[in-house]
Amino acid sequence: MNLNLKAINQCVRCGTCRTFCPVFLESGWESANTRGRIMILKGLTCGLQPDRQVLDSINTCTTCGICTENCPAGVNPPEMIESARRQLVSLGKMTGEQADLSRNIFESGNTFGESSDRLSWFTDRSLLAKKADYVYFVGCMNSYRYTKTAANTFALLSRFGATMLPAEQCCGSPLLRTGFDASRFVDENCRQIAEMGASTVITGCAGCYTTLKKSYPPDFRVLSVPEFLAEHISELEIKPLDLTITYHDPCHLGRHNQIYEQPRQVIETICRLEEMKTNRKDARCCGGGGGVRAGYKDLSLQMAKKRLEDVPEGVDYIVTSCPLCIRNLRDAGAGEKVIDLVDLVAMAVRQK
Repeated sequence: MNLNLKAINQCVRCGTCRTFCPVFLESGWESANTRGRIMILKGLTCGLQPDRQVLDSINTCTTCGICTENCPAGVNPPEMIESARRQLVSLGKMTGEQADLSRNIFESGNTFGESSDRLSWFTDRSLLAKKADYVYFVGCMNSYRYTKTAANTFALLSRFGATMLPAEQCCGSPLLRTGFDASRFVDENCRQIAEMGASTVITGCAGCYTTLKKSYPPDFRVLSVPEFLAEHISELEIKPLDLTITYHDPCHLGRHNQIYEQPRQVIETICRLEEMKTNRKDARCCGGGGGVRAGYKDLSLQMAKKRLEDVPEGVDYIVTSCPLCIRNLRDAGAGEKVIDLVDLVAMAVRQK
């Protein structure tokens, strides 16, 4: 395999990452830690065969980036892991779960393999403008699993003239994270955005945000919903709520894109914020990203349960800005106590 040997050798094998890697903290195996994975990557460049154990090592990384944040040598392991996954997939080396996920997306345009319309939750299509400066990119999770959040998001963004794509496709994030080509979906979404004349795309999914921001052509501005709300919160008639909440930083908003203060600004306009034990750049991963939830559900939920140990006692809600984090934290035991930032804002906005 033709991996970046310079980047691999930049790792000095110090083991600092063992302190932080959420997968290693659950499994204890060196092959499930950043340092071990990099040693396996080096082995692949020297002829190591990618058997099931190798695939499990490479594919259990959530790409959360906490190793990158704390690496004294300046290594970027998630970038290396995703590169290795691409090369392995190109050689036909993948797990059955990887293959199933990609098949769902290529056949249906969404991660769940759903055949129904992505906009089935939205009843009045006459409200969708054919031309607009702002486009709300809903994402697969909110289109098919958290439709109330999608409706709340559109209700807020439509106040500022936002519309939605008529035939949105998966942004491609799950494909890119797990080693597949997403150009078909990138091209189709870009075509619709251009046809609409939009200058700004707004998304409430952290994975969609990273993908739209870093893997799409720079033809439009990309904003997360927390960024947009922070810019416009003063234009909304907010009713303060007698609530205490804590905020979970999604990896793809926080460490990958440095979006820390905007969601907190919105929250503190509405209610009291009590921080988690680990937060901002040190926030523990929920365990759902990088294809781990799809391929290794039990491990994923173990990490989510560990994250819930960071929640302060007595808070009314755990708020986050990523539907995948919501699903994992809810499934790990937090239930309906986990809500989207948009849903908190919807509670506080005075109705017109």
